[in-house]
Amino acid sequence: MSSLLTDHDALGLAELVRTRQVHPRELVQAAIERIEALNPTLNAVIHKRYEKALAEAETVPLDAPLMGVPVLAKDVHQEIQGEPMTFGSKAYASHIASEDSYFVRQLKRAGAIFLGITNVPEFALMAITEPTHYGPTRNPWDLRVTPGGSSGGSAAAVAAGMVPMAGASDGGGSIRIPAAYCGLFGLKPTRGRTPVGPKLGRHWLGASVNHVLTRSVRDSAAALDCLVMEEKAAAFMAPRSAERYLDVIHRPLPKRLRVAFTTESPLGTKVDPECAEAVARAARFLETLGHEVEERTAPVDGRQLAQSYIWMYFGEVGAQLQSLRSILGREPRPGDVEPATWLLGAMGQFVSAADFVARLRAWDEAAAQMEAFHETYDVYLTPTTAMPPARIGELSLRWSEEQLARWSHRWGIARLLERAGIVDKLVETSLMRTPFTQLANLTGQPAMSLPLYRSSTGVPLGVQVVAARGREDLLLQLAALLEQTSLWLDVKQNPLVREERRPPTQDV
Repeated sequence: MSSLLTDHDALGLAELVRTRQVHPRELVQAAIERIEALNPTLNAVIHKRYEKALAEAETVPLDAPLMGVPVLAKDVHQEIQGEPMTFGSKAYASHIASEDSYFVRQLKRAGAIFLGITNVPEFALMAITEPTHYGPTRNPWDLRVTPGGSSGGSAAAVAAGMVPMAGASDGGGSIRIPAAYCGLFGLKPTRGRTPVGPKLGRHWLGASVNHVLTRSVRDSAAALDCLVMEEKAAAFMAPRSAERYLDVIHRPLPKRLRVAFTTESPLGTKVDPECAEAVARAARFLETLGHEVEERTAPVDGRQLAQSYIWMYFGEVGAQLQSLRSILGREPRPGDVEPATWLLGAMGQFVSAADFVARLRAWDEAAAQMEAFHETYDVYLTPTTAMPPARIGELSLRWSEEQLARWSHRWGIARLLERAGIVDKLVETSLMRTPFTQLANLTGQPAMSLPLYRSSTGVPLGVQVVAARGREDLLLQLAALLEQTSLWLDVKQNPLVREERRPPTQDV
């Protein structure tokens, strides 16, 4: 039965249930067996709810689009009632969700069955998934390297065939980066397209949105159709599409596309030659299909946007640490969270409201600049990441850095770092591996990572495509076209799946 999970995408599994070839309980049991077999190696799933999932498999909604499909939620703002929601932090180890998030509610209504919750970096802050509390998640393509973050647990689970679809969210690349490193399709929808409630009206000031990671384009489109809802208390609401995204992908592109592409980092930092070649090859291929392709960089100030993005981190993490008072019943201490988290939170205590708002205005300026850009160009291609995935532990803080971070608040080090210009250096060092993805989060545009390249070391690299706000339809159509070409990676070629599918050797 476990081969069903690697041979079929989510819609394929739902069709097997609909035609009574399998029962939802069989799919859930197969996913459980696969998680139990692979999770000790990958550490992708941190909390399991098997008994409840098996019970829910007996009452799947009839004719639901995802009926009986086993899925996983992410350990950040994708609450399942009665289950832990820890944000990857030991400070929230005892926190239990009081109700389903709208994200989970919508997918349950669509017939999906949640088996558990996936690993994330603490508070989803990093582009790697190595929380101290739960330990690192490993990449199914190469166990020595990261699957990316912050949706790294979900990406590893889908790439390994534990489930065909898993919850993800993206505040600066957290869907697209893991998709790139794990050979998956990852779409970040337009701001306001998918639900964030019920207890919040926005995530990360609107930079972060919920969606899923999938192996197929049609699964992502179907999930997007299921997630769209009228969320009256949300701070942002995208105009509804006139038709289902699942219908859109079955039509050819409506016209010859005007394509802009770049392989230059918006920070002016190094881009690995293979990451650049992934984009160049995709651009050449689109040109052979008759599309108009031009090398052109986006008309935005990349460094200014990166700085505003980091300042958003300062404010959000500072507020997160303040909220810990109600969780812990006391003032938070450095040992309650990881050193890097504490340093970011300390920075949030020293930035002024005026400076914070001034930097947020850069988001709107960039949004206007990109809207004008898309009057000329339909889509914008970049590398998803500037470098291949880091080795597990490669980006960990040194002991001296940890001590500096832990004492930053008491000694006023955070203020000194800002005044000394070291914050600008922090921007470069923290984003130089992934400088391309934040733009769409700050402008609210939809963007996707396509699995179109495999590096010389055997690990996937992604190509990012950005479109104007509200144009998920165009992105999905383009993705569906490329999915049928030889450029598209087959995720079943990762070692954890390939080895088990190899026929047994016969004795001679």
